[in-house]
Amino acid sequence: MDEVLYGLMNWPEIEALVYSEHDNPHQILGAHVTEQGILFGAYDPDATAVKVIAGKKEFSLEMVDEGGYFAGLTTGKKVPEYKLRYIYENGEREAEDPYRFAPQIAEEELKSFQAGINYTIYEQLGAHPMTIDGVDGVYFAVWAPNVLRISVVGDFNHWDGRVNPMRRLGGSGVFELFLPSAKVGDLYKFELKVKGGLTYLKADPYANASELRPGTASKVTDMRGFQWTDEAYLSALRDKNFKQSPMNIYEVHLGSWKKPNEENGSFYNYRDLAVMLAEYVKEMGYTHIELMPVMEHPLDASWGYQVTGYYSATARYGSPEDFMFFMNYMHEQGIGVILDWVPAHFPRDTFGLSNFDGTCLYEHWDPRKGAHPHWGTLIFNYGRPEVSNFLIANALFWLSKFHADGIRMDAVASMLYLDYGKNDGEWIANIYGGNENLEAIELLKHLNSIVKKKFPGRLMIAEESTAWAKITGDLNDDGLGFDFKWNMGWMNDFTTYMRQDPLFRRGCHGSLTFSMIYAYSENFILVFSHDEVVHGKGSMLGKMPGTYEEKFANLRTAYSYMMTHPGKKLLFMGQDMGPLSEWNEEKSLEWHLLTDKVEGDPTGTLNAKLHRMMKDLYAMYAKHPALYQLDQDPDGFEWVSCLDADHSIVSFVRRSEKPEETLFVICNFTPVVYEKQAVAVPFAGKYKEIFNSDAELYGGAGHVNSRLKQSKAVPVDGCDNSVTITIPPLGCAIFSCTPADNDKKTK
Repeated sequence: MDEVLYGLMNWPEIEALVYSEHDNPHQILGAHVTEQGILFGAYDPDATAVKVIAGKKEFSLEMVDEGGYFAGLTTGKKVPEYKLRYIYENGEREAEDPYRFAPQIAEEELKSFQAGINYTIYEQLGAHPMTIDGVDGVYFAVWAPNVLRISVVGDFNHWDGRVNPMRRLGGSGVFELFLPSAKVGDLYKFELKVKGGLTYLKADPYANASELRPGTASKVTDMRGFQWTDEAYLSALRDKNFKQSPMNIYEVHLGSWKKPNEENGSFYNYRDLAVMLAEYVKEMGYTHIELMPVMEHPLDASWGYQVTGYYSATARYGSPEDFMFFMNYMHEQGIGVILDWVPAHFPRDTFGLSNFDGTCLYEHWDPRKGAHPHWGTLIFNYGRPEVSNFLIANALFWLSKFHADGIRMDAVASMLYLDYGKNDGEWIANIYGGNENLEAIELLKHLNSIVKKKFPGRLMIAEESTAWAKITGDLNDDGLGFDFKWNMGWMNDFTTYMRQDPLFRRGCHGSLTFSMIYAYSENFILVFSHDEVVHGKGSMLGKMPGTYEEKFANLRTAYSYMMTHPGKKLLFMGQDMGPLSEWNEEKSLEWHLLTDKVEGDPTGTLNAKLHRMMKDLYAMYAKHPALYQLDQDPDGFEWVSCLDADHSIVSFVRRSEKPEETLFVICNFTPVVYEKQAVAVPFAGKYKEIFNSDAELYGGAGHVNSRLKQSKAVPVDGCDNSVTITIPPLGCAIFSCTPADNDKKTK
């Protein structure tokens, strides 16, 4: 070896590179200007020779270390444009040198990430196709502060972790590398070597696409090409008052809504689903869909709630661009899309976030804080700024890149309480001795404040199952800042009530009426979600008591009560057509229930009739502001009769901002029909039935009120006025109200 070249060699660093332990390979790879000239370094353990190609000139590098390190010195004071030619025993290749490119992440971006406030960190970390100095390639970056070395491996380098080690950027813990040899569509992972010498592969936490399961690799994709056409839709969201608007949400699991083939486990593409689903949603009258998690997950049976690819739309249904089409199409059809999001926990899959850099990087190091003993999953370390940044930026990512109308946050209660699902000795109190997770609370407040600033009009919804105060409270009043909260209390009480034999409902009448005691403590969404129709709980129809026909009558009444009760609405897919079996993610919904023929009844099955009722009920809900405009205002609801437990009958009024839009609702939860029954009404006037769940059209017995009812000054239940009507058995009747000229509330 030339004596001058020998003197320029940094032998300890060469040894670190050859032994795959170098965390800053750019120091000895690439081209460097020295006093003696331009020093070139290259590394490929399989190469027999390496040449530098600079324009028409080329010269060979010397193998300095038999492990595959080559170096050479040439004259000059400026690094020329060059390529490297690698010579192998069975061929050669010419390529751009990945070690001649400068970092693409600014120091300020790294500092804000370390502080937990880089809200677009997904633009810097991950895999991003780009052009640097006229060279096309992919820029890779990953956060793993405690490793000895990281390499990017994939289709572009035969998955050989020796050849493309990445550069550590100061004390940020971020490693980066621009690879001209990588391209869109390539599969890749990061190979990490940790202290102690253990080497393993990890998927990219910030990957924008993933390999279809059971594969676990990340996939290079380009997020920049899709042409959005939903500007007008998004603009309208900014000024929309959702609290005073109808919200009727259809919860959907994309993989089992419809399947192209039940036997081979295949799925429809996002684009196909968009067209079919939008048509159905518009036909029924839903305002929004809520998608169970579309973030990448390895196990179908987890329904998406055990996420491994937080920044990656699942490959089951297509590419990220396909999902963009889905979102854009929904918006073009006037349909909002809410995405389920899971920041409470993540699975232990070894290719994912768990023990990412050989330490508890994303999860808390203490298992009393970092693990759910009953779920078998890991809990994020919300107090680590980079982890908090990962989650906050992730929610913003789905709002920004995929134009989501909102985020429904799963398992918020498990985030708020340190002792959630844990026994004594399995958790650690906070610094004040309480069970509140102060770090998670700060993350939730931080996220909700940023969403309101950056995406006004987008919704943040909490699935929170306890009585934690001010979930939807104002951030300036020590609230968490969510827009809406799932009303799990109402759901539990009401389903418990409906499961009872109607003859015994009198004994739990409070379960029917209790929700109005706290109805205005939060901005609620009434939910019958997927959780209520799995694991032996029975479908919504299956929960109902009685004969087959009585089950449908009960269900029609239940849905009618839900739609007239204060609060926005959510129903899980399929339950609007009354299947008797529970939901199974491996099968399509039972669409045949709507088309099966019944001998002697051309109107179809009870399922089809229920489906027709739901369509009419939703249309009525959207048409009458009294059913939604004052959901969060006590002026929007008033009991007329709520104490008749013996007959299991309740009646109430719903109001809007206009008195003439008032509706009167009466529900009978027993199979007894009351004909020519005097019932209390809130004021003198005319009452016209506009809906009756017992109509024959809906599969009922036809106990309806076809004629206009004039109130009489006959006191009933403490009210001065009453009307004589037929109260349908296991039914709900809704009346429009026209006050008399001398209208006054005399209750």
